[in-house]
Amino acid sequence: MTEPQRGPRPGPRAATGDPAVLGPQSRADSWERLGSETFDVVVIGGGIVGAGVALDAATRGLRVAQVEARDLAAGTSSRSSKLFHGGLRYLEQLEFGLVREALRERELMLTLLAPHLVKPVSFLYPLTRRVWERPYTAAGLFLYDTMGGARSVPGQKHLTRAGALRMVPALKRDALIGGIRYYDAQADDARHTMTVARTAAHYGAIVRTSTQVVDFLREADRVSGVRVRDVEDGRETDVQAGVVINCTGVWTDELQRLSGSRGRFRVRSSKGVHIVVPRDRIVSESGMILRTEKSVLFVIPWRNHWIIGTTDTDWNLDLAHPAATKHDIDYLLEHVNEVLATPLTHDDIEGVYAGLRPLLAGESEETSKLSREHAVARVAPGLVAIAGGKYTTYRVMAADAVDAAAVDLPGRPQSSITDKVPLIGADGYHALVNQADHLAAEHGLHPYRVRHLLDRYGSLVHEVLAMADQRPELLKPLESAPDYLAVEVVYAVSHEGALHLEDVLARRTRISIEYPHRGVDCAKQVAALMGEILGWSTETTDHEVEVYRARVEAERDSQTQPNDEAADARRVAAPEARANITEPVS
Repeated sequence: MTEPQRGPRPGPRAATGDPAVLGPQSRADSWERLGSETFDVVVIGGGIVGAGVALDAATRGLRVAQVEARDLAAGTSSRSSKLFHGGLRYLEQLEFGLVREALRERELMLTLLAPHLVKPVSFLYPLTRRVWERPYTAAGLFLYDTMGGARSVPGQKHLTRAGALRMVPALKRDALIGGIRYYDAQADDARHTMTVARTAAHYGAIVRTSTQVVDFLREADRVSGVRVRDVEDGRETDVQAGVVINCTGVWTDELQRLSGSRGRFRVRSSKGVHIVVPRDRIVSESGMILRTEKSVLFVIPWRNHWIIGTTDTDWNLDLAHPAATKHDIDYLLEHVNEVLATPLTHDDIEGVYAGLRPLLAGESEETSKLSREHAVARVAPGLVAIAGGKYTTYRVMAADAVDAAAVDLPGRPQSSITDKVPLIGADGYHALVNQADHLAAEHGLHPYRVRHLLDRYGSLVHEVLAMADQRPELLKPLESAPDYLAVEVVYAVSHEGALHLEDVLARRTRISIEYPHRGVDCAKQVAALMGEILGWSTETTDHEVEVYRARVEAERDSQTQPNDEAADARRVAAPEARANITEPVS
């Protein structure tokens, strides 16, 4: 593939050199800077923890580079339950500190840091036991409602069986004796992660995807940087750093082996599978949380869909492409159908996705365990690793990691301030919501469409729409994915760092899980729009479409297999969009 060329006129802020614009030109510039500058911190990993660490370090005034072998949020951070929640079930385990911490983060996201991306969502907790369950659950929810400080979501509401059934008519009458409604929050995890990374770039961090760490640099017994490979063209360069922070989640052990350092903890991968079904298949005004024999099952409202999940099983196979099996899908259908009056079938499923949770498997006494859920360790002089944790507390994890790295930096870095730094798109969002009708009339769009854009881009909506000033046809919906406009594809490439078709269909948009065709029917149109900016030849455009179709076919095939081994074999048979990537790296 040739080096991407500049395409159509960028948005207005791109012309001013805004560092938050992750486009083809910034990608070329960042490669030169990686090889020529010395950084205080190099962050490995483009998931939510890596993006959070890059933002935390950059806003402390440190010189930061963040590199990711694939795409932003390509792994776990695009495959979560998409909730910002305190972890209601942790209350039963008496993990009060963890719940309080998570609820405080939820409140920060809803009110200050990301109100354009993080929204309240209600859940019904069906009661099935008489006498003791209601007061027991109410006491827990009272703690849940009050532990996070100021509350921007409604408190719990108690319902009779009739009231609960009015709220969720889809339930069997005998599935509950009453219910309690409570609130949490949700976000598009991939978009949120990407926005955190762009915010880090806005504050001066270099953020570069398709850039794989292939070795560690050393001076005597100290890690002094990394060697990286551009997996688009195979070039390599050395990046000098005061400290390297390993934020690679389920790849943590692999990177620790590559560094030649003895790890302070090990990471175990747990597979979580979710299915997506149309909104009209479950008639309900609220999401649901259902108890299972092992854990809980969420039914989560997601635009015009429901997300149902999750499973929790060990995974020891391919880390990049965990595969859902027929058994996983049957498990979810079986448990949700226990309470639904009209059962779901395999034919109702629009999308399926599987992600891996990086769980701490073992820790040594040297580990600095800064939370019950995550661990940070100085693996060697100049090398820090962080693992475990949950999406909701990424900002706390990031601050802990940078604090741990401070010992390898000259002077005393400033304290973390990310609890005061809104993500890009947050400033002005609420005013724009009030002005949505005017904005819609100005651009010839339906107000509903503008509100949808505001909840994806916030106040960046102006630069999104500006890209259609000279090309009004970009404001038309994609032909086979009408929830999204063509201009969103162009913006994903020019501003959001998308390099391959799967980056747009699976992460910048969620077409791959929201439509039964899983992106195949709009692949040609999206690839053509991307190719205009990335300078793709006809052959490259066709290749991108073929690779994406092979991915979808492999995923569909894996989801008919009876076990992990068979499903993994089918999934890994599909070609990689980033052909030069090394797996594993060690």
